[in-house]
Amino acid sequence: MIRPRWPTLITILAVLGLEVALPDVLRLGPPWLFPSVALSFAMAHIVFYRRQQHRLSAIFGFAVDGLLSLQLMISLILLIQALPTRRQTPQALLVSAACLWATNILVFALWYWRLDAMTSDRHRRRGYTDGAFLFPQMTLNDASPTSASSRDWSPNFIDYVFLSFNTSTAFSPTDAPVLARWAKGLMMVQSLLSLLIVALLAARAVNIL
Repeated sequence: MIRPRWPTLITILAVLGLEVALPDVLRLGPPWLFPSVALSFAMAHIVFYRRQQHRLSAIFGFAVDGLLSLQLMISLILLIQALPTRRQTPQALLVSAACLWATNILVFALWYWRLDAMTSDRHRRRGYTDGAFLFPQMTLNDASPTSASSRDWSPNFIDYVFLSFNTSTAFSPTDAPVLARWAKGLMMVQSLLSLLIVALLAARAVNIL
């Protein structure tokens, strides 16, 4: 089964839009620099994929995810450093925290999607029976009324967005247990970033309103 690239492209554009919405104090360099580089890498990823040059496509895909993750870390560090100086109003601080929280969800959804669904031939098999996450559809047995439809089931990008959203809100997996060690590590990092954004930044903004 061929995985469409348009959901990831829309997600990358959404992350870049959230980055543009951040104040200048949370960026390194001019506002156009990071979005231009990330978008160029994303376009190269799509072009190489269309040409069936999958190795180069994967390299640029990982480069885009890495750039988005780096920008998220930098913005979070700069925002924490700006807290004692009170250079941001409470309203601006809340907007910044909301943008970073949403970015955190989308960036890690891209990582889960790329590392679990796109780096092996599992998505080409009839039925998705292994992977880093145990989605509920994988646990249905042959006696289940929905077994006929679930037998050919495989996770789409929205499943990884939902997984990432739950990790950022509940600070843990909810409906899909984590099987792979790399996935557990990534979810620990995502939960930590979400905790910093919600408990430290948003709480600080509410406290000084």
